[in-house]
Amino acid sequence: MSDAIAQLTTVATAPWTITAAAVVLAFILGRLIVRLARPLLARMAGHTASDWDDRLVQLMASPLSLVLALQALRIAAQWLPLDARGISTLAGAVAIVTTLSVLWTAFRGIDLARSVLERRSWAVDRPSSRSLLSIGARFVKVTVLVIAGIVALAQLGVSVASLVAGLGIGGLAVALGAQKTLENLFGTLSIGVDQPMREGDTVKIYDFVGTVEQIGLRSTRIRTLDRTVITVPNGELASQRIESFTVRDRLRFATTIGLVYTTTSQQMRAILAELEAILRRQAKTCQDSVAVRFKQLAASSLDVEVAALFETTDWAEFQVIRQELLLAFMAAIEQHGSAIAFPTQTIHLATPPPAPGPGR
Repeated sequence: MSDAIAQLTTVATAPWTITAAAVVLAFILGRLIVRLARPLLARMAGHTASDWDDRLVQLMASPLSLVLALQALRIAAQWLPLDARGISTLAGAVAIVTTLSVLWTAFRGIDLARSVLERRSWAVDRPSSRSLLSIGARFVKVTVLVIAGIVALAQLGVSVASLVAGLGIGGLAVALGAQKTLENLFGTLSIGVDQPMREGDTVKIYDFVGTVEQIGLRSTRIRTLDRTVITVPNGELASQRIESFTVRDRLRFATTIGLVYTTTSQQMRAILAELEAILRRQAKTCQDSVAVRFKQLAASSLDVEVAALFETTDWAEFQVIRQELLLAFMAAIEQHGSAIAFPTQTIHLATPPPAPGPGR
């Protein structure tokens, strides 16, 4: 009895053992073909001036070997010792894996196309174009993924026509349920086209300042100065006021210096001239932007307004320049016999007149 069961088990498992061996051989064959063809393709690509074809040969080697193996297995399926059900199962598995391999190939092709386009002169000179290419590549990947899903369902026997009809009937309900998602997608398109900011930009949104790390299809991630990450939905972000610090071509220095009221008019004129001379001696100062003016007679100080633009966009360098200027201002004020004021109040105490005596 046990010998009969073992014999039946051997007979039942033999076809699948042969099938498994055929799968392994098919993958070995696919790898072998690609390994033999790759040097030839690389040599042909090396004769061209561009390097995108060299990268194409490198990126497509693995997906191509998988596709070749699947096609070899599809051809060999008719000679495998399988019944109709087994052949149908194998064909369905091959079709699904083929779809996934094509999807893998498409994703690699999209990434390659994006990297090639980003290195073009028009994209190098326009950072906004590179950001738009990044967002566009994500949209293309989502589109390819949806198409691949429909193809996979069709290969599994699902009626695509019925599926599309069902989506049409339930489209209104889906649109109402996915209103925020659609809003975020349109917000992403708006950000990609209008380019109020790009990945890597330092921006101010709401009441925080941070660096844009990634503009996704649904939301944008911003790393703040405290090194935390804030995620803002793109639909909401597209309607907000966005201030970009990255696009500045210069940095502005502006301060108000309050001098004590004991400063004479002669001292004030000398201080104004010295402060302006200090600003103009700075190598990065835009000479036509220098402004040093006696602003007002404030409650406890004589206010001097100082402003200038500097030919730098490096914030660290600007901080050093600002520090040296403020120290030089302090020295100039001390040199001319004045001082920086601080808020004070003067209280006058009046003695009341004596009260009239009795009988007056």
